This record gives sequence, C-alpha cells and structure tokens, in this order.
Amino acid sequence: MTQHFLLSAQARTLSLRDIYKDGEEAARETFKRMRWASTNGEPVCPVCGGVESKSVKGRPTFRCLACAKQFSITSGTIFASRKLAYVDLLAAICIFVNAVKGLSALQLSRDLDVQAKTAFVLAHKLREAMAAEVVGHQLDGDVEIDGAYFGGVIRPANRKENRVDRRLAENQNGQRRVVIALRQRNGRTMTLVGKSEAEGVAIARRVAPNATAFYADEASHWDALSSDYKTIRINHSEAYSEFDGVHTNGVESYFSRLRRMVAGQHHGVSPKYLHQYSAHAAWLEDHRRRSNGANANAIVSDTMKAPVSPAWAGYWQRAERRA
Repeated sequence: MTQHFLLSAQARTLSLRDIYKDGEEAARETFKRMRWASTNGEPVCPVCGGVESKSVKGRPTFRCLACAKQFSITSGTIFASRKLAYVDLLAAICIFVNAVKGLSALQLSRDLDVQAKTAFVLAHKLREAMAAEVVGHQLDGDVEIDGAYFGGVIRPANRKENRVDRRLAENQNGQRRVVIALRQRNGRTMTLVGKSEAEGVAIARRVAPNATAFYADEASHWDALSSDYKTIRINHSEAYSEFDGVHTNGVESYFSRLRRMVAGQHHGVSPKYLHQYSAHAAWLEDHRRRSNGANANAIVSDTMKAPVSPAWAGYWQRAERRA
C-alpha cells in the first residue's frame, strides 16, 4: 500500500528542534539569503541599491558605502522594526506552516512565549505576505467557483418569548460575509470577501478572464457566467460528483479547511480581517503537497519581498490612540 505523502519523511524537512539547535546566526543567514537571493545573500542597500556595504561594529546592521545609510536584513520589509530574534521569527513560521488548519494567536503566543498582542500582529503579517503571492494573478483553464457564508451568528435569546427569526434581514447584525473562492484545477486558489455570493460573477470575469470552463453548483446567480463562458453545473441535491470531471470538489475542499480553521481555531473572525484568514486557508490548500521545509522557506521569501504593512505596522499603538 502506497504511503500518503503527508505521512512520509519527505513531508517533514524542518523542525523546531533543528531551528533552535542551529541558533540565531543560522536563522539570520536564512533570512539574509532569502532577502538578497539575487546576490547570494550579499547585502543590497534598500535606499540606493548599492551593493557595497560593511557591517556596523556592535550592531546587526550594515552601512551602505554609496549613500552611508544604515540598514538591516528586514529594513523596508513587513518585518521592519522587528524586536523578535531571527530564530524566533523562523520558529514562528515553522509553527505556522505545520498548523494545517490554521493557528490561533493565543497558541502562537504560548509557543513563542510572547504577548498575545505580539502573536496576533505577527500572524497577520505572515498572512498578508502569503496572500501577496497571488496579487495580480489570473486563473485559466478549468476553474471551480463557489461561495460560503461566515460570521454574523446571532445568539438566541434566553426566553422563548424574546426570540426572533434570525434568518430575516432585519434581525441580522451586519457582520455576515461571504467568501467567494475560485480554484483552478491543478492551479491556485483565489479568494475574495463580499456581502453576497452573486458578487462572484463579476469577480470571476476579473480574475479568470481566460477560463476554459467554470464549474459551479445550481445557484441561479451563476447563470450569468454562461453568456460568456462554458459553464458546467452540478446539482448537489442529487450528487456531489458525476465521476467524469463534473464536480466542485476542489473548491469544496478549500471551504472545508476554512470552516475548520474558523470554527476550530479562531471560533469566529472579524469581517474586517476575514480576507486574510480566507487567503491563509487558500495558501495552505494550494501547498498541502509540499514539504513543511519548502513551505517555510517560501514564507520567509514572501516576508522578505513584502513591504512595510500600513495595516499592521504600529497596529496596537494606533488602537491605543483610538481608545
């Protein structure tokens, strides 16, 4: 019997034990190599692009010989002004990729022994860097499309006479959102958040203009796609697959992961950040057949390419000022 990839040694190429055994300098070299991959890890000034620099004595920074500016490995990246050691950042990334159904900020804070606030922002920075992989990406070929609603759960009142019909619009709390997912077969998954599943028609035209065919369920709003694209439908009340390629099992697999992430790890997410959780689940689903070491290296590379985040840089300082 053939062993499943996730149970094999090939799926385990990185461990927390090895990260901390190798220490801070090895972790620093990993980030350095990913930041300046084109120069084999040799520093490049983020200000002027100069390739000649020298280390600053007593500090983990470099001084550009062309413009005299000081910079570090993370200067100008999503980890700019970091306070965590490189070994802790690498460990966080390892923990993040090993959590195949997502990871709560509270658990990450306990694993790294940092404040929950620190873990919350760090996790969202990782999600933002991961999501950047598909920014501007377009899907083609056979594309599955579907939507699923998250959030907006209204607790029933304690006493029966005070309860209302929670299905009616006037009794909603405005927090309900739909995640619209488009998944290219043997390709990437694109996710967007809206207020109705019907918004997926315009999204499909934008992110998959060259699709060969769309596979969708029997929801009537997908009828609009048939005017421009070959649209193949599957009636889920009768079957989930016709065993001849007519199914939406790929996108349903993604939603299965996202539901378990939201319900099992986060117990509910804010609609403000639902797009990041949905992109995180898509990244995990797309790379589930890659080793954890390769996934960790990919995220390190993503973070070194991602610019300073306007949403997460100084997040708690802004929150305190608002309060």
